Amino acid sequence: MKIIIDAFGGDNAPAEVIKAARQAKDMLDVDMLLTGDEAKIKTSASELGVHIEDIGIIHAPDVFDIHSQPTTLVKEGKNTSLAVGLQALRDGQGDAFVSAGSSGGLVTGATLITRRIKGIKRPAMTAMLPTAKNKFILLDAGANIECRPDMMLQFAIMGSAYMKCVKGIKSPKVGLLNVGAEETKGRELELETYKLLKASKLNFVGNAEARELPQGGFDVVVADGFAGNMVLKLYEGMGGLFRDKLKDWFSGGGKLAALLILKKIKEFRKVMDYKEEGGGIILGVASPVIKAHGSSDAKAFFHAIRQAKRCVEGHMIDEIARTVAETKEEA
Repeated sequence: MKIIIDAFGGDNAPAEVIKAARQAKDMLDVDMLLTGDEAKIKTSASELGVHIEDIGIIHAPDVFDIHSQPTTLVKEGKNTSLAVGLQALRDGQGDAFVSAGSSGGLVTGATLITRRIKGIKRPAMTAMLPTAKNKFILLDAGANIECRPDMMLQFAIMGSAYMKCVKGIKSPKVGLLNVGAEETKGRELELETYKLLKASKLNFVGNAEARELPQGGFDVVVADGFAGNMVLKLYEGMGGLFRDKLKDWFSGGGKLAALLILKKIKEFRKVMDYKEEGGGIILGVASPVIKAHGSSDAKAFFHAIRQAKRCVEGHMIDEIARTVAETKEEA
């Protein structure tokens, strides 16, 4: 198996990418292929004391600016490490792709360069979010602001395939983000999507109110990109609030109390740490594409590579394609 990684995506590239690639090569039994300026990659590796003789490099002289319009990637940005990596993925030079670069550029490139799975209306951006019991996958997390019911059904299919093939959950519980639990609640989008989900073979357990999400009753939560992105940003904000409050509570006279529950604090921090998950996968394209956090360090990149490996090993793309085809025939 070979994982392609954008060596110049993110705030800490290429140094942290190089360290993660070396670690993944040694520990995960995968081949690595870096895209980016070859001379700069080799210079950085030499300065770090990391040998990369057994790691491939595809030269890409440019870097896609996160402030650039995503649609410029295909033409103006074709020589960037991001576009070159996605093209290499499409050409079969690797099995999955990881980048911490522009989210918009990655979604656009994955759609136009790597291409969609046959039958998929729109790829979806995802996020894995923690709860009191488990983690659930949220989609769409911002790629598709306006959606149709048939797109939402496909989001549920793709999210279920990910949780089944990558996370090992045999029958993922699917919830539809809504303003109430009743079937009659929501806009026309939610009302029609509810009917499609209820008629499907997915394990649909009903509407999911935002206040229920942290309790852990769902494995997959489906939303349009507008609402989904707001849930994601709220989660991020509350995570920062909890972190700051913990520091306040256990500073000064609370240090003794902190020592007594240190194990629980570490467990909580691990659950909330985005680095442990790796990144958000773009579901609906023909090969696994992972969007790592822009501030990813070597640890986060390593976990993103591991996540990509699990997607390939679990035959997730095949599962999505099969289920989408079956659903179309039934319809």
